Amino acid sequence: MLKREIYLEKIRDFYDSDLIKILVGIRRCGKSVILEQIMQELKERNIDEDHIIYVNFEFIEFEDLTDYKELNEYIKERMKDDKLYYLFFDEIQNVEKFEKVVNSLRASKKVSIFITGSNSRLLSEELSTVLSGRYVSFKINPLSYKEVLELLGEEKSTYEIFENYMKWGSLPNRFEFKKEEAIKNYLYGVFDSIILRDVVERLKIRDTALFNLILQYIIDTIGREFSAENIINFLKNEGRDVSTLTIYSYLDALCKALLIRKVYRYDVHGRAVLKTLNKYYVTDLGIAQIKNNKTEMDKSYAIENIVYNELLIKGYDVYTGKTKKGEIDFVATKSDKKIYIQVAYSIPNEDTKNREFGAYNVINDNYPKYVITLDKLTYEFNGIKHVNLIDFLLDDNF
Repeated sequence: MLKREIYLEKIRDFYDSDLIKILVGIRRCGKSVILEQIMQELKERNIDEDHIIYVNFEFIEFEDLTDYKELNEYIKERMKDDKLYYLFFDEIQNVEKFEKVVNSLRASKKVSIFITGSNSRLLSEELSTVLSGRYVSFKINPLSYKEVLELLGEEKSTYEIFENYMKWGSLPNRFEFKKEEAIKNYLYGVFDSIILRDVVERLKIRDTALFNLILQYIIDTIGREFSAENIINFLKNEGRDVSTLTIYSYLDALCKALLIRKVYRYDVHGRAVLKTLNKYYVTDLGIAQIKNNKTEMDKSYAIENIVYNELLIKGYDVYTGKTKKGEIDFVATKSDKKIYIQVAYSIPNEDTKNREFGAYNVINDNYPKYVITLDKLTYEFNGIKHVNLIDFLLDDNF
């Protein structure tokens, strides 16, 4: 079992804290495995097993506990003394009013609570209000490329491994399958479970065909400014007449199901976040591949999506950059650190070089600026660093 150290090292400081630990991410990204690894570390600290209580709300034996009162009673019956209990609630979004039982347990008992979920409500301001701000959240992603190599037992990246990663994404269980047909079947199963459980049932969306069309459009336009008018025209060509309000409600559903992520623009000169002409990227390229309208995704946009996801894994807040004369692919911030990134598949000639590096000509500050490509030969041009994509993905200090 791959140890998700990148997340465990962030969570360990909170093992005994009364803050509610929330792990949120797309279905099958590995949240349950992280809970198992936390429980194992607690056992290694000689915590009594009867003080570690685990409930997975996707298991049929816990089906009755999706009623929050039943859940509260079930947990309290198992707490026999005043020692610290560690409570693990997996996929808690299946419990209506789950915040009531979580709040009640935290207030009345000596507990350390860990919860996971596959819905972005677990990151919302609404949740912050009902939990009185007494929580800390961790965004769990599919495997990073470095984790993929570790899972496969490979010390170095190869062309074949990276191409496979770029095409089929990095949901952990998909690596159990070697044949493309088996990988696709697995990914279709994950996608269907997301649609059924996190969209149709919870968000009460009935027109899944329209939902699929909108997702298909987003995948076909990864990394491009979103326009409601363009998607309306696309849907008209598909024989669907849809209002702008409906489109945005479905986009919101896609984001809440964590299939896609909205990225806001950042005005580099005005230093302000803009709420218009945002972009969307997919959480996992494997899901994008099976929903793609073409035989294969555009590799230039695929690696742009890879860089975006990796920046999130590395702990950055990420925006697209607006300048006076154009845009920068990413403006990424973390604490007091800020970097600019341009992404291209390769730089085969001077025109491409001038275009990618020239995007920075109107930015006069001293924050680090990078151009990331798959080229093996890298260099520095006008103070801007050219970085190989694989090196970027494997660099923990970036």
